[in-house]
Amino acid sequence: MGWAIALHGGAGDIPLSLPPERRLPREAGLRHCLHIGVEALKVNTPALDVVELVVRELENIPHFNAGKGSVLTTQGTVEMEACIMDGTKRCGAVSGLTTVVNPISLARLVMEKTPHIYLAFDGAEAFARGQGVETVDSSHFITTENVERLKQAKEANRVQIDYTQPLHKDEKKETPEADGDSKLGTVGCVAVDSLGNLASATSTGGLVNKMVGRIGDTPIIGAGTYANSLCAVSATGKGEAIIRGTVARDVAALMEFKGVSLKEAAAYVVEEGTPKGTVGLVAVSATGEVTMPFNTTGMFRACATEDGYSEIGIWPSVHN
Repeated sequence: MGWAIALHGGAGDIPLSLPPERRLPREAGLRHCLHIGVEALKVNTPALDVVELVVRELENIPHFNAGKGSVLTTQGTVEMEACIMDGTKRCGAVSGLTTVVNPISLARLVMEKTPHIYLAFDGAEAFARGQGVETVDSSHFITTENVERLKQAKEANRVQIDYTQPLHKDEKKETPEADGDSKLGTVGCVAVDSLGNLASATSTGGLVNKMVGRIGDTPIIGAGTYANSLCAVSATGKGEAIIRGTVARDVAALMEFKGVSLKEAAAYVVEEGTPKGTVGLVAVSATGEVTMPFNTTGMFRACATEDGYSEIGIWPSVHN
């Protein structure tokens, strides 16, 4: 079937009225990163290298909630997390990073250079220094937009996901929920190369105004990130709901145990398996299928296949 790639820049309650200055840079970022991934696959770069390359690039774009654009904790700090996994079930994950420029690459080093799968906080930072990966002062990650977003979240006394629109002073949320407003900017990429190798990578800054030490679905194998010999999945949305639903693994499990197609499996998990307004995912199969379902208002997403199909979107497309 040939290679296929899909990536996302977060799912959530993205309003149709999202102003161009917030929409266009993200669309351009998706287009740029899709191009990088496609060019890499065309020259037979292995899927694992492709997903790392694409997510590194997404981490470097401040318009997404990962790496440079990571949102802030309740204490105004950054705690980044990432996960990478391939179709042989090799995987690596990191959480609680404050100085690592590209968390996804540290996750890969955990996979390749340690006997473990998951390193977090001080231990992960020490490992990063030992491996000589690029680190910077944590102020590098703190953007003006995210400082303002934290201020709004604190004023509204809520944990907030990335695409939340500012509340006007006289607006009141009828039922402020502890787990947020259903908008996220996590980034992820899945790919299958021309040899049928699969890989998935996901990276995030988490939730605005999250408690220090909170860990979401991104680095949890089978929740936000999963790959096996059948498919590769990267999820985004409300982390707590994705963890409860073991979203990424459920897609693979339906294929594995029920023999359904990737599209059917992903559609079932998103439409039936998780509460509305909580999840989106991108996935590819070993045979080159690609799917990008979501049950939120929108999801920043892009995909391409070897046979020439490509798509970049935010809201539901007419043919979905």
